[in-house]
Amino acid sequence: MGGDPAHGPPGDHGGRGNDPARILALDFIRGVAVLGILAANIVGFANPMLATVWPGALSLPMRPADEIAWWAQFILIDGKMRGLFTLLFGAGMALFLETKGAGLQARRLGWLTVLGLLHYFLLFRGDILFSYAVCGLIALWLGSARLGATTLVVTGVVLYCVGATLGAALFLNFLFQENTALAACADATACLASPDGSLYWEALQENLAEAAAESAAYRGNFSGLLSYNLREHLFGPVDGAILALLETFPLILIGMGLLKAGFFLRCATAMAAWGLAGIVLGTALTVPLGMWIESAGYPMYRNFITMMGLGQIARLPVILGFAACLVWLAPRMERGWLGRRLAAAGRLALSNYIACSLLMAFLFQGWGLGWYGSLTRTQLLWPMLGAWAAMLLWSGPWLSRYHFGPLEWLWRCLTYGRRFSFRRD
Repeated sequence: MGGDPAHGPPGDHGGRGNDPARILALDFIRGVAVLGILAANIVGFANPMLATVWPGALSLPMRPADEIAWWAQFILIDGKMRGLFTLLFGAGMALFLETKGAGLQARRLGWLTVLGLLHYFLLFRGDILFSYAVCGLIALWLGSARLGATTLVVTGVVLYCVGATLGAALFLNFLFQENTALAACADATACLASPDGSLYWEALQENLAEAAAESAAYRGNFSGLLSYNLREHLFGPVDGAILALLETFPLILIGMGLLKAGFFLRCATAMAAWGLAGIVLGTALTVPLGMWIESAGYPMYRNFITMMGLGQIARLPVILGFAACLVWLAPRMERGWLGRRLAAAGRLALSNYIACSLLMAFLFQGWGLGWYGSLTRTQLLWPMLGAWAAMLLWSGPWLSRYHFGPLEWLWRCLTYGRRFSFRRD
């Protein structure tokens, strides 16, 4: 999750609700990101997690409208909202370290690992909290707080590009096998139906079998689902944290550097111009990748290598471009209804993030309404929009009565080891 505007990651505002030291842009951007992260996760709530990367694992095949939705998510959402969150997490770490020190920061990150593990096993395996906490602790251990803004940003960008290269290398051999298989059949769908005994075909079937087992678990009761997660994905959080070193860790360093450079305090028109340039550049790099994937019927390893490697490079200008445009936009929307609601949602980012997981688990999992696998990609827009509306409607009224969100308050109390006042006088 992103950092608290004045004093650290969300949930620790470092003071009362209307702290004049708050940086408006961080609240506002986090509000946009917490809505956007649901758009990124909605497919994974309703389908096997593999479907968030590979459309071939969707419970229902894509129709033309679903393909349009895939394109919109591929260009605007995938990796971008998580990237915004990660920049804010790094910025929050830098702020917290300035005022509270590394010892307390390490303690609060330790509690974040606990929250992340609970979230992962009980609600949603797409959790990002555990990986954020691990990457944050590594950044502390490496002494990132002592580095200057330029060093942090440059180091982060270099590591980000190295991570993208390594991520692509993980799937390069599989991509060659896939291209060979595609040369012998019309497209990825035809390859699935052609049991040629190749390693590629076997990999496809193995992934689909795992997706089917996951679907069965998520359509069952809660105890069965928990047993499945513990049995099949016990080390999933650790694996995710290791992969996060390729992308999340560098973005945390970039976020820390941008905060130290005063990036989130700049609202001149030049910010919007640079931001739009980054979005245009990144989109221009992303669209050909989408065409490359779509042209062969969304083959599995083209999706993997794009999400983990080639697409990661294309995402960075978009992430920074979104951040710059939102920094410019924040003071211009400060007094408007939507701007105030987004900022309030951002101040309750942790509570909103977990509440969305709980709501979506109730809607889709077998212990709730059991909609798992029953909605197309386009139909998933409706529960997503409903959750967006709920976040925008409840966050402001809650903050008018309470200093913190419920999970922000709990996290703060655990970090400091004492109980803080919750309700406003």
